[in-house]
Amino acid sequence: MTDVTNQPTIIERVPSGIEGFDQILRGGFLKGETYLLMGPPGAGKTIFGNQICFHHVATGGRAIYLTLLAETHSRILSHMQSFDFFSADPVADKLTYLSGYATLEQQGLDALTTLIRKEVRKQRATFLVIDGMLTIEQNATTLRDRKEFLHALSVTTEAVGCTTLLLMQYDKDIYDQPEHTMVDGLFHLSSYLHHSRSIREMQVHKFRGSSFLEGRHSYTIGNRGIEIYPRTEALMKTRPILPPSSLTSVLPTSRMAFGLPRFDEMINGGLPTGSITAVLGAPGTGKTLLGLHFLYAGARQGEQSLYFGFHESPAQLKRRMTYLGLSMDDEAVNEHLDFLSQPPTEDIVDILGEQILTAVHTKKVKRLFIDGLAGFQNTAVSQERLDLFLTSLFTALRNLDVTTIWTIELADLFNPAIVMPVQISKMAVLVENIVFLRYVELYSQLYRLISIMKMRQSGYDSSIREFRINDHGLDVASTFTSAEAILAGNAHSTTTYNLSTSKDDPSSSREEQQ
Repeated sequence: MTDVTNQPTIIERVPSGIEGFDQILRGGFLKGETYLLMGPPGAGKTIFGNQICFHHVATGGRAIYLTLLAETHSRILSHMQSFDFFSADPVADKLTYLSGYATLEQQGLDALTTLIRKEVRKQRATFLVIDGMLTIEQNATTLRDRKEFLHALSVTTEAVGCTTLLLMQYDKDIYDQPEHTMVDGLFHLSSYLHHSRSIREMQVHKFRGSSFLEGRHSYTIGNRGIEIYPRTEALMKTRPILPPSSLTSVLPTSRMAFGLPRFDEMINGGLPTGSITAVLGAPGTGKTLLGLHFLYAGARQGEQSLYFGFHESPAQLKRRMTYLGLSMDDEAVNEHLDFLSQPPTEDIVDILGEQILTAVHTKKVKRLFIDGLAGFQNTAVSQERLDLFLTSLFTALRNLDVTTIWTIELADLFNPAIVMPVQISKMAVLVENIVFLRYVELYSQLYRLISIMKMRQSGYDSSIREFRINDHGLDVASTFTSAEAILAGNAHSTTTYNLSTSKDDPSSSREEQQ
C-alpha cells in the first residue's frame, strides 16, 4: 500500500500563452498563486496582461482584468484591437473588465478588497490581472495597510484557485517593498539603447515552487503582442549535452563529402558527420559556392540539406547554382534542398537560433550551411554574448547529428601569408574544422588558394592548393605545385596546373560574383 501522505503535491500549471515566457517558467504559472510584473512606462505591461487574459479564456478559463488607472475599458480595448490575440467574442462572456479606481479613491483599500473578493466569486474567475499597483501604494496610509491588502488578496484568490498577476510601474528605489517579498513570483521588463537599437529584455527574479530559466531574455512587441525569446544558452542547460548515440562513439563513423573529388581527397573523403566547419575567406573567394557544393552533394543522395543566409534570396541562390553547373532540375535536389533567407535587420540573435533549430527539427536536416557570421555579430549585444550563443547553437546541432558549415568573412583581400584576426581566432575554438580560402595577387593576376587549417577528428592534407571557379563550379588543383609557384612569385611557370574542366588561363573561367 502506498503512503500518499509523503508524496509531494503537484501544483497545476496555468500557461500564459506567451510561448517563450512559458518556456522560461517551465510550463507557466502555478495555479492559485500571486505574481508581480514590473516595468517602466511603455515596456508592455498592459499588453502582457491582456494577452494572457485572452489566451486564458480562449482555452476554457475565465478572467478578470481590473484596472486601478484612470484609463477607461473602451480605451484599453481599442488599444488591444490591433493585436492578433484580440477577439471580441470572449469579452462579454468569459473576460470581464472592471475599474477599481473610483472605489479605491473614494472608499479605500478595504472597499477595493471587498470588490475583488465579490467579483472573483461572482465571475468564477480563474485568472485575475490587476493593472496599476502603484496606485495602491499612493492610496495606502501605512506600509501595514499594503501588506494587509496583499495578504487578503492572496488568501481570496488562492482559496478559489484563481491565479493573479499584478502589474506595477517600475521604480528602482522600491525593491524592499512588500510587493516584492509577499508575491510568489517577480518578473521584470526593461529596455535600453544599444547604439541606435532599442533592446527589450525580460527577467524572472523569483518563482516559488519551481525552477526557471535565469538571466535576461529578449522580447519584442509586434502584431502578435509580446513575444519572448529565451537565451539559447539558457535553453541548452535544460537539455542533455550528448544524444544517446554519441555516448558510445569516440570518432565519427561516416563522412559528408562535397562532391569535389580533389577537395574531398584533402579531407579524407569528407567532413566528419556531426562536426562544425568554419570556412574563412575574403569577399568573393568562393565561400558561398563551397557551401552550396556541400548542400548540393547531400541533396543529390537524399540527405535533407538546408541553407541559412542573410544577403541572397532563394531565387538568387538557385540562379547562381544553375549558372555554375549545379542544376536545380534534379528531382532529388529539389526535394531535399531548402533555402531559408533572413534579412540582416534582425535585432535579436536568439530569433535566428530559434529559426535554425526549428527548421532543423521540422525538416530533419542532416547538412546545414550558415552563410555569414556577420548576420549574428550584428544582432548580438556583445562579443561575450555571441560566443555563448554560438557555443550553445553548435552544441545543439552536434546533438542532432547535423553536419554544419558556416562562413566567416575576412577583411584582408590579398595576403600570401596566413593571418587570422584575434577575434576570429578566439571563435575558431568552437569548431572542429577550419577551411581557409584566399586571394593572392601576382603580376596583376588574381589567384585563389584553398587550405585546411585544422580537422579535429580526422587526418587531412595540409598542402595549399590552387582552385578556380568555372562553368562547373569550384575546381581544385590535383597537386600543390601551382599554389607553390604562385606563393614563390613564379606563377608564369605553373604549366603543370591540372584541372578537370578549365583552361590554364584563369581569366577564361566564369568568376563567382558575391
